Amino acid sequence: MKKKTGIMPWLVAAMVMFAGVNVACGVEDTSQASGQSAVLDAPTITIDKAQINNGGTIKVSGQVPAGKPVYLEVYAADHMVRANRFDADPDKETGVRPYKFYITSEMPAYYKIFVSKDLQAKIDEEAKKKNKWSYSELLKSLGAEGAYSVPAKAKIDSYQSTLMASIIGSRGDLLPALDAKENNKRSMQLVKARFRKIDNVFAAVIDLKPDGSYTADINVRKGLAPGQYKIVAVADKNAKSEAVTFENKIDFPNVYLGNAGTSLNIFYPFFLTLVVAIFGVLMGAGGGFIMNPLLLTLFPALPHTIVAGTVTPTVLFSQGSGIYNYSKIKFINWKLGCSIGAAMLLGGFIGPKLTEMITLDQFKFAFGWILIVLAVLMFWQTTPGYLAKNKKEQAILKEFKKRAEEAAQGKK
Repeated sequence: MKKKTGIMPWLVAAMVMFAGVNVACGVEDTSQASGQSAVLDAPTITIDKAQINNGGTIKVSGQVPAGKPVYLEVYAADHMVRANRFDADPDKETGVRPYKFYITSEMPAYYKIFVSKDLQAKIDEEAKKKNKWSYSELLKSLGAEGAYSVPAKAKIDSYQSTLMASIIGSRGDLLPALDAKENNKRSMQLVKARFRKIDNVFAAVIDLKPDGSYTADINVRKGLAPGQYKIVAVADKNAKSEAVTFENKIDFPNVYLGNAGTSLNIFYPFFLTLVVAIFGVLMGAGGGFIMNPLLLTLFPALPHTIVAGTVTPTVLFSQGSGIYNYSKIKFINWKLGCSIGAAMLLGGFIGPKLTEMITLDQFKFAFGWILIVLAVLMFWQTTPGYLAKNKKEQAILKEFKKRAEEAAQGKK
C-alpha cells in the first residue's frame, strides 16, 4: 500500500505537466493564428535598396489580403514647397466667380500615387481632357482615395479677393481656417496646380497577383529634391503598411533649389545665361525677356513663378555692367531713364503679386503676345519706309557711333 501511495503523487504531477504543455501549446498556436490574421489585414512592403543617386528605380514588393487592391503613396519627407491657386472660375450653379486665393507651404516637393497596371486605361481617359483633368475625379475613378493622405494634412490659407484686387495682384483678406473636408478638397486642387501633369502624380506600375502578392518598379526621375523619401502600401483607408524609407542623394554640380522643389546641373543655366546676357545687353536689355521663355522650355520642372522671380534680380548683374559701359560712351539719357524707371518701380510692385495669381498657361499666353508685339515693332523699324522717314534718327545714330569711336581712341 505504501508503494501505491508513493506512485500516485508522481502520476498526478505527470498529468499536470502534460496538461500544462497542452495549454502552453494552445496559447502559442492562438497567438500565431492571431499574428497571421494581423499580417493578412495590413499590407506588407519591402524595397530592394535604401539609396539612389539623383533619381533611379526602387523595386517594391509585398503582400496584401487576396482580392484587395494595392496602392503605393510615395512622397519626399524632408522638403516641402509652396503651392498656390487662384480660383476665378465661375460657379457651375450660380455663375458667380469666387475670386479666392489658396496657398500652402506644406506641399511635399515630390508626391505620387502608384496603382495597378490594369488601371492604366482610366489614367489615359482622364489625360485626354488635357488641362481640364481633375485630380479628385481621377483619384475616385482609380479607387485610390484611401491612399491620398499626406497633402490632405497640409495647412492651407485662403483669401477673399476682388476683381480689382486680383488685377493689381493682391491676395485680399485672410479667411477663417478651412475645415478638414474643405482642406482635403482644396489640397487636391493644389496638388494639380503644383505638379500640373497627370504623369507627375499618378502611374500604373504595380503587378498584383491573385494571391495578394505584388511587385512594382518605382521610377524616381532626375532633378528632384534630395533627402528622405517614404513609401506606404495601402489596401484601403484603414489598412496601411508602415512606411519604408530611402534616400535620394544629390551631388555637385547638381544643386537643389528649395523654393522650386527641384534640382539641376548648375552649369547648364550658367552657360545659357552667358550667351543670352551678351546679346541682351547688345539690344539694351538685361536679357530677362529672353531667359524667361528659354528657362521654361529647357527646364519645365521649374515653376513659372520661380523663373519670373529669379530672372528679375539676376538682370541686375548684366544691367549693372551694361550701365557702366553705356555711361562711358555717353549712350544714356538720364532724364528719360529716370522717368521710365519710376514706371518700372510701380510695375515691379504689381508684377510679382500678379504672377502668383495666374496659371502657367496664362503666363505663357501673355508673355508670348508681348514678345510677338516687340518682334513686330522691331521688324517694322528695319523696313526701308520707316528708315527713310527717320533720317534724324539715323543722324543721331551716326553721332553716337562717332562719339564711341572717339572714346575708344582716347582710351588708347
